[in-house]
Amino acid sequence: MSLKVIELNDNALRVGDDSGILIESPGFALAVDKQLQLGDVAKQQARIQPTHSYNKYLHELSLDPISHAVGVRHFADIAYAHLLHLAEEAGIDSDVIFAVPGNFTRQQLAIILGLAKQSPFQAIGMVDSALAAAHSAAHAGPLIYAEMQLHQVVLTKIVAGRDSLQRESVIQVPGVGSQNFMDLMMQLTTGLFIEQCRFNPQHDAESEQQLYNALPLWLKQEGKGQDSLVLELTANTAVHTAKMPLESLINNLSRHYKSIGQQVAALAVGGDSKLLLSSDFADLPGFRSFLGETIELELLPADAISRAAILNRDSIVSSSEQIQLTTSLPRATSSTNGGGESKPLGVAPEQGKATHVLIGSTAMPLAEANLPELLGRIEKHENGFYLNSGQQEFLLNKEKVSGRHELSLGDLIQSSEGGETIRLIQVSDV
Repeated sequence: MSLKVIELNDNALRVGDDSGILIESPGFALAVDKQLQLGDVAKQQARIQPTHSYNKYLHELSLDPISHAVGVRHFADIAYAHLLHLAEEAGIDSDVIFAVPGNFTRQQLAIILGLAKQSPFQAIGMVDSALAAAHSAAHAGPLIYAEMQLHQVVLTKIVAGRDSLQRESVIQVPGVGSQNFMDLMMQLTTGLFIEQCRFNPQHDAESEQQLYNALPLWLKQEGKGQDSLVLELTANTAVHTAKMPLESLINNLSRHYKSIGQQVAALAVGGDSKLLLSSDFADLPGFRSFLGETIELELLPADAISRAAILNRDSIVSSSEQIQLTTSLPRATSSTNGGGESKPLGVAPEQGKATHVLIGSTAMPLAEANLPELLGRIEKHENGFYLNSGQQEFLLNKEKVSGRHELSLGDLIQSSEGGETIRLIQVSDV
């Protein structure tokens, strides 16, 4: 079975592999008759049965007991149930890399890995979502990744070195998540229906849920040349139609946009930054225009994170039982971005010779590199550098070898017993 990536964003938990996104499942759960319904099914009932609905079990993931859900001890139980749901729906039964937002605490990461040990798949690595999202961005300056969650936006600053990307800082912007936008838009549309149709769509739970379900579809009208969104609801066989001017909608949403923009500006101080937006921002009317006046931005595809995680599996996968969160990755090359030549972005063109070894995010000159004992030693000869492992086997470009082998630019070296992959790179002085 192919390697899978699980993105733990409660706005849309995603499972992807090398073919793209396999499933998206919003972070909603509904406890009914001692059973949990999860994902879209639960979301479609959240307003009808609010006292049995849960959507903060990832946002507030913990082992603290909760007493109001029958058969559920704590939020970790619901998170575990959702992992099993993803595994069943996407056919996950082998290796998994978790992509996690920067707001997760060490304790929450430990809970996720503990849940994974009880799951039908094996977690083999964990990477910061923003780092993976930024991997292929062709920009020499700092990168800021904005991730839309259910109850907040998480902003992560990524700094680019000559050969690597490193997570630098994380800011949480509360009260501007997708549910906050939905609540504000429901308030606005309810006022319009009352004013234009003398109909209150929130007068009962059924019509409130209908309004909630319809909003994402109405928003897709934006960008089709209309000055207003046409809003239509049916209640008791009566059809109610209202119009919402786009300019009015954007003006009302702009207070949330400003909250996000202020924090983006704080991270962007002192550098030529670029803002990367998760795909969940796509349907927010006027958002890209609002922020695009002050910073260069790019809307990423939904599979940006899973694609980068699979591409960098050698840098993410842990060789030991103790999985560590990956917060640094090698920079993408032009070949991974669809270009012709394979050279690091922002680095001078290669001359065909390796000059350094890249161990994790640290580059060391070949002549000074101290390799792990299991790999042997690097020797310098007139015609280049060689790795001499003696009788000890090691992996050279994923093939088992031993003895003395000449090293070339782009080679991958790893102990046969696992461990971090070491890359042969060139560092230019220009």
